[in-house]
Amino acid sequence: MGKMAILKEFWGFLKVRKKWWITPIVIVLLLLGALIVLTESSAVAPFIYTLF
Repeated sequence: MGKMAILKEFWGFLKVRKKWWITPIVIVLLLLGALIVLTESSAVAPFIYTLF
């Protein structure tokens, strides 16, 4: 099962169940995860930690 299959299944879930309020939560969690991964070993990390 690939990444695209998970996205397709999630999209189908949203369409059938009408759970559109979940979408912003998932997007924010993905952005925070990407921020953590990208700034893990950079010089910007101390400035990111002050935001939280």
